[in-house]
Amino acid sequence: PFMVMEFLKGQDLSQMIEARGALPVEEAVDFVLQSLEAIAQAHAQGIVHRDLKPANLFLAERQDGSTLIKVLDFGIAKASNPFGEGGNHSMTSTKAMLGSPLYMSPEQLRSAKNVDQRADVWALGVILYELLTATVPFNGETLGELFIAILEQPPIPITVRRQDVPGALNDVIMRCMTRAVEQRWQNVAE
Repeated sequence: PFMVMEFLKGQDLSQMIEARGALPVEEAVDFVLQSLEAIAQAHAQGIVHRDLKPANLFLAERQDGSTLIKVLDFGIAKASNPFGEGGNHSMTSTKAMLGSPLYMSPEQLRSAKNVDQRADVWALGVILYELLTATVPFNGETLGELFIAILEQPPIPITVRRQDVPGALNDVIMRCMTRAVEQRWQNVAE
C-alpha cells in the first residue's frame, strides 16, 4: 500500500510570520478569507478541524506563479456522521488534549470531544490577530497560565498593538474570540 499526496511548493503562514513579522492588513485578510472558504466546505460536510493554526495554513504556489491558501492537517478533525446514525466519528478520548493550545477555544480546552464549528471560528480569529500583530492574543509562561489567560482574561485589542487596523476588523476578530459560544460568530459564513 502507498499514499499519493499533492506536492506543494511554498510556505506555511507561521514561516511567513517568522520571516516577515506582521503582515499588511489586506494580505492577512485575504489569507484568512481563503482559509474561510476551505473551512466552510469542511463544516458543510460536518467536519470540525480542531487544529487550525498558521502552520496548518499553507501558501501554495501554483504553476502560473499565483498563490492559494491550502488548509492542511485534518489529523485530529472531528467528523459528524452525515447519515445521522451513531453520533459523530471521533477518535478523541475524553482524557486527550487535542489541538495547539495557543489557538484552542475555551470550550476545546475543557473538552476537545464536545466542540463544534465555533471552535474553528475562534482559531481563525486568533490566526488573523497573529497575522496582523506577529503575536498571539493569549500567552503564559506555562501551559496552566496560558489556559487561565484563554479561559479568564480578555485579549488585548489589536488596535492597541497596531493602530492601522480598522476598528471594524478589530471588532470582527474580537467577536471570533468571544468566550460565550452563543455570542461568537456561529459559522465561518457569518
